[in-house]
Amino acid sequence: MAHVNKVHSVSTIALVARHLSVEEDLIAELASGMDPEDGLIWVYSLDRPDGAMAFTEYGVENITTLIADHDI
Repeated sequence: MAHVNKVHSVSTIALVARHLSVEEDLIAELASGMDPEDGLIWVYSLDRPDGAMAFTEYGVENITTLIADHDI
């Protein structure tokens, strides 16, 4: 059976920061302990060969929970 990619869309860290009204640096710090299974992914392009942090819908839920747990 072939692996099926279940990610339909992602939100960049900048978009998530704007949506949650927090700084990107804070989200990056909180996400540093996340794994792909937690909804954190990296998006690479010719413009961003080092990658851009992005989140699946599940990842945004996890970041929102982390922010709430840290009373931010």
